[in-house]
Amino acid sequence: MLKLYDTELSSRLLLGTARYPSPAVLSEAVKRSGAGIVTVSLRRETSGSRTGGAFFELIRQLGVRILPNTAGCHSASEAVLTAKMAREVFGTNWIKLEVIGHHDSLQPDVFELVEAARILTNEGFDVFPYTTDDLIVGEKLLAAGCRVLMPWCAPIGSAAGPRNPSALVAMRAAFPDIPLIVDAGLGRPSHAAVVMELGYDAVLLNTAVASAGDPPAMGEAFAKAIDAGRLAYLAGMLEPREMAVPSTPVIGKAVFS
Repeated sequence: MLKLYDTELSSRLLLGTARYPSPAVLSEAVKRSGAGIVTVSLRRETSGSRTGGAFFELIRQLGVRILPNTAGCHSASEAVLTAKMAREVFGTNWIKLEVIGHHDSLQPDVFELVEAARILTNEGFDVFPYTTDDLIVGEKLLAAGCRVLMPWCAPIGSAAGPRNPSALVAMRAAFPDIPLIVDAGLGRPSHAAVVMELGYDAVLLNTAVASAGDPPAMGEAFAKAIDAGRLAYLAGMLEPREMAVPSTPVIGKAVFS
């Protein structure tokens, strides 16, 4: 079981709800993926001419835990305000905290992120911070009151997969008792399996499923890859070696003359 802020979940997949071709496809993707948590951007769904109320009602009907996020925010004050609005709309203290610092890479502004995390935890929020794989930033987020860390493995929507596996390994080693969720950059189910094999607790993704030719099937594929990666990690995998090691014993083998 995955435990996040005293809530136990059977699924280790968190699924975003943006960019799906239709509400019906989104619903089926969530169902087939078995995701226990879906993320929702309050700013995105209430901006422009979109009908946020109908979308939010659809999300509620999915029967899964809702994790509102502060996507589109570029400062601590903006993120804090959005989080408070989300709490009123969804009636939850959970918030995925995003504070974007770079327009092209969508890399988090870690300085504003830590400040927003400090304010929100003091306000009673359970903060899920979208962060980099930097260990110092991770330490500061934990000191600010976060009990979960969500490092990226590549830029949002890039589908590049783990660009710096050694940094992810270091983060896992540095925070052995903290739930770590890889957020952003996963493009294929094999990418999810890789990060789960590194000992990560869950993955959060959106674009790789929503933009697939068959989003429900892709959601199911990711769910199976996550389960496989987790099982492999728990089983204890064979480490790579420089030399060949025979699988058949050479001592006592038959000799023909």
